Amino acid sequence: MKNYLTIIVCFVSMTLFAQKMKIVDGGFDFLKGQKEVNVEFVYDNTTFYKENMTEEEYIAKQSAEAEEKSKGSGENWKKKWASAPETIWQPKFLELMNRNFQDDHALSFQEGLTDAQYTLIVETVWLYPGWDAAVMKQPAKVSLDLKFVETANRDKILAEVTSENAPGNQWGSSFSNEDRLGEGYAKTGKSFAKLIEKKAF
Repeated sequence: MKNYLTIIVCFVSMTLFAQKMKIVDGGFDFLKGQKEVNVEFVYDNTTFYKENMTEEEYIAKQSAEAEEKSKGSGENWKKKWASAPETIWQPKFLELMNRNFQDDHALSFQEGLTDAQYTLIVETVWLYPGWDAAVMKQPAKVSLDLKFVETANRDKILAEVTSENAPGNQWGSSFSNEDRLGEGYAKTGKSFAKLIEKKAF
């Protein structure tokens, strides 16, 4: 009975923060016939938790908590956090985006394609790392702003989509904030790809 109640609590906590994806402006017809799209990730104005902490405040809080538990772990956590965007979040987002497009439409989303006609700017707006205590957990949540622009003219916005509270959850336990957030980026990539496919192809 106790395990059943735990499952119910986890399910409710996950559904309360369902992802909301909204087209703010534009459409995706310009992607038809394209073979590749440049992608850039931006984290300049990211905030954390309901308090909208800055990244500096979040890092100070988390590293201090890690240091209290084990001497030297604060600096180790900082290094892991700093590497998370390039080693976890961005690859997961791109993997799920490309899984939808490469086979059916021969369209590839990659970083560093500066000669591509269009660029997708993925701006991280807000992050909630969630928590995992084995028997109970709360998923991470990731909110992004997704803009397609002309690579040669960044002021020319072709489409803008907001994605709020993409859940970072997975089967089993994950005691890493970075990994849980990575699942939120993966969920966003998958949902965004499906939205584009539905509207443009």
